[in-house]
Amino acid sequence: MTSAKITAAAAGTWKLGDLTVNRIGFGAMRLTGSAAFNLGTPSDRDQSIAVLRKAVELGVNHIDTAAFYFSTLRSANELINTALAPYPDDLVIATKVGPFRTYSGEWGSAARPDDLRGHVEENLRQLGRDQLDVVYLRRMGQDSIAEHFGALAELQEEGLVRHLALSDVEPRHLAEAQEIAPVVSVQNRFALDSYKAETDDMLRICGEQGIAFVPFFAIAGAGGARSATTAHDDEVLAVAEAHDTSPAQIRLAWTLAQGPHVLAIPGTGNPDHLTENVATGAIRLTEDELTRLNELHSKAG
Repeated sequence: MTSAKITAAAAGTWKLGDLTVNRIGFGAMRLTGSAAFNLGTPSDRDQSIAVLRKAVELGVNHIDTAAFYFSTLRSANELINTALAPYPDDLVIATKVGPFRTYSGEWGSAARPDDLRGHVEENLRQLGRDQLDVVYLRRMGQDSIAEHFGALAELQEEGLVRHLALSDVEPRHLAEAQEIAPVVSVQNRFALDSYKAETDDMLRICGEQGIAFVPFFAIAGAGGARSATTAHDDEVLAVAEAHDTSPAQIRLAWTLAQGPHVLAIPGTGNPDHLTENVATGAIRLTEDELTRLNELHSKAG
């Protein structure tokens, strides 16, 4: 497949509240280094900036980031601000709050509800914005998210946040949040080679309610924050060969095929990988291929 001229529009669009985005977006986690956070070596700053600008040129208008996405030398939010401000009118930037990392890069204690204002304001400062388009509450293991989500709803009422979203949650947490304020998106770990009943239920529920479902580590799979998986099932390899694409693209295409409400946020610091990821939106898997890949997913639990 020739990917050079394919843009993010090929995957179609979805709405995050009143904000229309292309279903192929960009995750900023890997902009800062060879692996996420402080797990790898810092990235080349100029290349990271070039990747962001190329993403926008290719039609990406949905970027996922967080203030805690930084390495020893790079901050994802600072790179985004430098590369893209003043921001295009149609660019939607989603951020996450809840987890906290110290300046040394170590994970600190999870946020209390009254800490979330500081988390939101730090994202605003780093991105150079007066309002955040979408803010995810990243659940940090707590049984109830009501107090934390309620604190974000108050910031939304003040105008600091436009739309609210959830990350790493189960269906019961979505229902709990919806008693407080509307939820436009759910971001959970989801991939072809992993299966968790609660996550598949969340995928279905979001589709039924018109809520975006945004998987993370869809390409990385078991590699997670450190690196993308290189362990591809023979079935994935066969489908990739049939489409003249990479196995990573097939993993991402399968993810998008799970429903029109599914948004992709593959991350990379490599411009060639970026072009491939965006081009995935043009891949159309056959019913037979989807059936075979769905069977792989169901057996991955």
